[in-house]
Amino acid sequence: MTEKVKELSKYNIDIYGLEDKQYDYDMESGDAFFEELDQDLIEHGHFKTHVVLNKSATMIQLGFHTEGSVTLTCDRSLEPFEEPINSDDRIILKFGDRNEELTEEIEIINRNTNRINVAKYIFDFIALSLPVKKVHPSLRTEEDELDLEDDETEGKLVYTSGGEPEDGDEGEDEEKIDPRWEALKNLKK
Repeated sequence: MTEKVKELSKYNIDIYGLEDKQYDYDMESGDAFFEELDQDLIEHGHFKTHVVLNKSATMIQLGFHTEGSVTLTCDRSLEPFEEPINSDDRIILKFGDRNEELTEEIEIINRNTNRINVAKYIFDFIALSLPVKKVHPSLRTEEDELDLEDDETEGKLVYTSGGEPEDGDEGEDEEKIDPRWEALKNLKK
């Protein structure tokens, strides 16, 4: 058995014959995990993942809680630094006639599948939790911290009240009106 297969086999979960109930798995990984995956994003890191598997007759729900850190290279100073990882994610695997990814969270797997390997999911969740700007903590400014917070809230709906426009803004709004809309407004009159 090769090293690669041995390392990634730690992430196999045998689903054949599982009863319809909840199962818990704990997985711990280091540099070997990142080396065995075909990727260039992360070389070093250490993390623990707790996987909660809920099996039913028609699907498997997987919940992932990952904590640890990865070594990144600062975009500004090119110095390595540790970036903490703390993510909670989920995947739903529905049983069907074929293997197909429907959305980022939902996949169809063949109902005759005996085993799933969760290494790809864990890596994807770690990669998605990394900041877009990789800045060493000692070089981070308030603006960088705000950008990092924005990365974490990206994709979430934010509602802001329109409020009353200030006096100086009214003229700008009128200038931005497309002439075709202006002609339609004249029809009302």
